[in-house]
Amino acid sequence: MESLNDIKKRIKSVTDISQMTHAMQLVSAAKMRKSKAQHEMVSPFFTLCAESLMELHKNSEDIDNPFLRMREKRAGETWKIGYFILTGDQGLAGAYNNNIVKITEEHIQKKIMENAKKNIQTEYKLYVFGQMGSGKLKKDGYIVDPEFSFPITDPNYYEARNVANIIRAKYLRGEFDLVYLIYTKMESAISMKPVITRVVPIDTESLKNSFASGAEDAGIALERGAHLDYYPDPEAVFSFLIDTGLNAVMYGAMVEAFACEQTARMQAMDNANRNADEMMKDLTMKSNRARQARITNELNEIVNGASQVE
Repeated sequence: MESLNDIKKRIKSVTDISQMTHAMQLVSAAKMRKSKAQHEMVSPFFTLCAESLMELHKNSEDIDNPFLRMREKRAGETWKIGYFILTGDQGLAGAYNNNIVKITEEHIQKKIMENAKKNIQTEYKLYVFGQMGSGKLKKDGYIVDPEFSFPITDPNYYEARNVANIIRAKYLRGEFDLVYLIYTKMESAISMKPVITRVVPIDTESLKNSFASGAEDAGIALERGAHLDYYPDPEAVFSFLIDTGLNAVMYGAMVEAFACEQTARMQAMDNANRNADEMMKDLTMKSNRARQARITNELNEIVNGASQVE
């Protein structure tokens, strides 16, 4: 049995950690509520942009835009892929960062294998938000751009626009043939899922699943069955929407990823608090038993000493 002093030291250690995890839970809860409110406030705009792009593509199939046209590769050529990955700057968020890293590595390996079967090479580069994901991916041997540095904490539209500008410029220069956005999507109050969205060329199916609530048909930007004329022409409208839409997609993903990170950390700290409570109960019982044993030993010593005197 542990000594009473050792048990007291463990109780103090658990108490100190419990106070820290409780404080972190409260902070994460406050940040989560703020980020959720921010996401709910701007979500209609993201949905409108996504559905407008979907409707424009559906109603004007003859649009010839580089952001809509999938490039073709032949045997011996190379697919150049860019990944923009949203992870956290801090740990203690359960499996949040590990899940993002895992789905990223699986997707890269899948693309390499698929292209290898077609005798096509694969080049990729990772642009990672957050230090946790960047460190893990570098450790696993993946190519991470060292100059890309955008915080995920308290995302704002200006940072999202700057990232979207980087994506547009690199795609138009031919540095990338495909660009994927990897982030965590909030499915419910307690359920989160890492998702992969192809942002360029525009993938209307991904837009529908990720930013338009998975609707069968667009219904916000245009009433079902109505006819819409685009001025001056569909390509000009699409060119405008692709800029605004990509900004909105990036901002929406950043806000939702930050909300998911705070939710994951809040849940992790809640689990830590529950475990601390269980440990405190166990240690309290051990402390009582150790104290009782010490008292019993002292009484036995007194009784034995009195017997010897007689």
